[in-house]
Amino acid sequence: MSARPAVLVTDGDQRAALAVVRSLGAAGYPVYVCAPRRRSLAGASRHARAEALVADPLDDPQRFAADIRALVARWNIGVLIPIGDAALLATLPDRARLPNVLVPFPDESVVRRIADKAAVLEAAAAVGIAIPRQHIASDRDALLAMAPTLEYPVVLKPSRSVTEHGGGRLKLLVRHAAAASEVAAAATEMAAGAYPVLVQQRVVGPGVGVFLLVWNGETLATFAHRRIREKPPAGGVSVYRESIAADPELVRRSRALLDRFGWCGVAMVEFKIDARTGTPYLMEVNGRFWGSLQLAIDAGVDFPALLVATALGKPSAPVTAYTAGVRSRWFWGDVDHLLARLRRSREALSLPPGTTGRWAAVRDFFTVHRGIDREEILRRDDPRPFLRETAQWLKSLR
Repeated sequence: MSARPAVLVTDGDQRAALAVVRSLGAAGYPVYVCAPRRRSLAGASRHARAEALVADPLDDPQRFAADIRALVARWNIGVLIPIGDAALLATLPDRARLPNVLVPFPDESVVRRIADKAAVLEAAAAVGIAIPRQHIASDRDALLAMAPTLEYPVVLKPSRSVTEHGGGRLKLLVRHAAAASEVAAAATEMAAGAYPVLVQQRVVGPGVGVFLLVWNGETLATFAHRRIREKPPAGGVSVYRESIAADPELVRRSRALLDRFGWCGVAMVEFKIDARTGTPYLMEVNGRFWGSLQLAIDAGVDFPALLVATALGKPSAPVTAYTAGVRSRWFWGDVDHLLARLRRSREALSLPPGTTGRWAAVRDFFTVHRGIDREEILRRDDPRPFLRETAQWLKSLR
């Protein structure tokens, strides 16, 4: 019988969930997984004691919360780790019905404020962080009216990544537009719940993430990486990335930004470095575990184990030293990136001028940096998640 409390990890289909399960399982916690799919990525890990099917928190947050309560009782859960935005928003209001369960995140009001991109960008300016030039479209008519006056290219960002819609929740996507006609097409396709929409200048340059664990006013962990390839190629989730030394000034300003929201827990502060000027522009803040979490763990910053130990009251020395130059690849995500590059033109993919061509994309995909590269999902001592993901990827081709 383990002396450590049992942990329930939600959103087992997400790569962040797999990284959390592997981290906490290796640290000696009994770990359980749930997902809206019977056979999830994280549930395949040897570190998962069991996995269960739950409602999708996007489609039915109330039923999802009820399913979580049932699993907490079944497995005697002591720590609950929501992974995705929708799971967080469904779980945090239900805390009172889980009195003996630790959920190491701030109050719902704090999570909602930091998930509001417009509020975050406003706060960023107050702490000296540059933000892209932007307009805010309150509704479809406002977006259509400003389309002819914009300086292109632009990026269309719903103020929230997940919003309430028709009794459930809706996940919203970022879009690129190179002309007024593309803005008009996006306005036609976006649901009314997507507004307000931030219409931002497009910043061309590498993406950099600053990752922090803040607890009771102290920074307990710091990490940074740069994005090398993304899915979709114009900007999205990173599929290949590298650990880098954290810029002390960027860390300081990121921490100041989190402090304005009273943040306590893990967070990713995402920037784009303007290729022309070197200016770091804030893109967004994610107050949860992020998709490329495994890279931080591989480089020496075990955020899940640090977060849970700290939240349980076990003292931990701050972790700021880690190995720079470690690279991590999400294989099937990188395959999707390559297929997109081969199938569509640079213009169709909204890639910026100067982007390398198709053959360079093929060369980069097959280039292996020995001693540096890590596979994010495929691990020799835990191969089943990769096998399960491969089966699901092949099935999606049909």
